[in-house]
Amino acid sequence: MAVQNVPPLRGAAQVAALLDSPEIARLISDLQETRWTGRPGYAIRAIAGLALVKSVYTLPTWSRTVRLVAEHAALQDALGVAPSVHAAYRFTVKLREHGAALADCLDRVLSGLREALPDLGANLAIDGSDLPAYANGMRDLPNGKPREHYADPDASWGHRSAISTRKGGGFYGYKVHAAVCTKTDLPIAWRVETARDSEHEHMQSLLDTAIRRGFTPGTCAMDKGYDGSGMYAACESRDVRPVIPLKRTVNVVNGSTSRRRVSTACGRSRGPTPSGAPRSGVARPGSASPPVCGSRPTGCTPSSRAAPTGGRRSTVPVERLSGSSVCSNMSGAWCRCGCVACPGFGCTWT
Repeated sequence: MAVQNVPPLRGAAQVAALLDSPEIARLISDLQETRWTGRPGYAIRAIAGLALVKSVYTLPTWSRTVRLVAEHAALQDALGVAPSVHAAYRFTVKLREHGAALADCLDRVLSGLREALPDLGANLAIDGSDLPAYANGMRDLPNGKPREHYADPDASWGHRSAISTRKGGGFYGYKVHAAVCTKTDLPIAWRVETARDSEHEHMQSLLDTAIRRGFTPGTCAMDKGYDGSGMYAACESRDVRPVIPLKRTVNVVNGSTSRRRVSTACGRSRGPTPSGAPRSGVARPGSASPPVCGSRPTGCTPSSRAAPTGGRRSTVPVERLSGSSVCSNMSGAWCRCGCVACPGFGCTWT
């Protein structure tokens, strides 16, 4: 089946509409106030429109963007002029120097989208994507001498996974860490860091940014690289349910419930075990009371299961939820009586 992989003919009209939007118009006005001396040069509106062309047409370099505008009459009418490639690079530096104005513009755009799409950001997906740099990051020169200067000193070596015909391995550049709405594929929060940074380090800041911008995510899907107790605790502390596939460790492969995180049949991963609770699968003595409050979950029937004790396998009584019943004492991610309740996994009272 043929798939459209080129920009539509209405791309010029889309750029013109974006330039006339109140959010972009205010950004242009804020940047215009920073001009105080020297030749006026190209209009800020034209250079900002050039940046929009680069984004709408998904062009990787400024040189290709400038060539497209020079050959595209409709884009020249939308921008008013065809800027030079040198002006484009100077505008990039200007945006970096006035990052606060750009951040305010993005906040206004997301605020307008949130009003137009009430469900925006209800379910998020977080991951990191590689952003290779054009600079050479090799430590040694071709003649064998160590490199003294790097064209892109902020970039670093990192690892990326294999995609399609591209094999995984090391790359030199950056990583884009983003939280994306799973319904609309629109980014809610993002940040660009050097390639060596771990994805775990920025997950919490992405959630905080999404919440600060007025979104109320209910779930957050991540790959198994985020399967760690800190990730679950960070999500639960923000009232966000993590959806993370478990790493195939020995306990997971053997079906052991001694693991602190349990993946349920409904696709939700449980957070870390409450402090003071024993390992799942080991029965609490009959004289002890449940760890939090309440009584044993309704529908639980006594059963037995072999569990290692002192290096030998013995049979210890446990409580399992029979059939497809659901624990009536569920509160948040954990049952009030300390069990893990899920129809697919069973309810083990600990």
